[in-house]
Amino acid sequence: MREALIVWGGWSGHEPEQGARIVGEMLERHGFTVYVENTTEAFADPAIADMSLVVPIVTMAKIEKEEVENLAAAVRGGVGLAGYHGGMCDAFRDCIDYHFICGGQWVAHPGGIVDYQVDVAAPDDPIMQGLSSFAYRSEQYYMHVDPANQVLATTRFSGEHAPWLEGVVMPVAWKRRHGLGRVFYSSLGHVTSEFAVPEMRTILERGLLWAAR
Repeated sequence: MREALIVWGGWSGHEPEQGARIVGEMLERHGFTVYVENTTEAFADPAIADMSLVVPIVTMAKIEKEEVENLAAAVRGGVGLAGYHGGMCDAFRDCIDYHFICGGQWVAHPGGIVDYQVDVAAPDDPIMQGLSSFAYRSEQYYMHVDPANQVLATTRFSGEHAPWLEGVVMPVAWKRRHGLGRVFYSSLGHVTSEFAVPEMRTILERGLLWAAR
């Protein structure tokens, strides 16, 4: 049986506890045994090396050296890492070792909550198969990203809220390898009501399953 660890915490505006519950139920429906913790100390537990998947849902906050070192070793050894929005790629802003695993870091969301479009960049990838471009209302994440990422979906900035960004195409979802581990990320999901958007939920659910060994 596959096992997953969800660690939630940090800024409450992203509704991390509620998100952990939704993701946990999602994984349980696929037969995972799910463990939920609300402290980064869980990342330091040697037992995570035996997990199939780790899901961080922690915005900002801090991670200790031994915690990120143990997490990095587990992913390099084959444990999957997957998450969404600020819960994964706006966690631990001062920890570059963590950013190296994730493949990206949030830096801005011009205009706050805005209407934008998500475009499918890899229609033949199993995570995106059958999906078309769709309208979305949320924070449009501007990110610093690793060019090694396999980009699955993108968005284009209009320049309305930051004119110098007009026409910039930014990854929304990607997958990558870190050692033997699979890493998946989607920037969608500022608040948990966005799980009601079928495309958002489908992309995340498929990404979680892809990342899990």
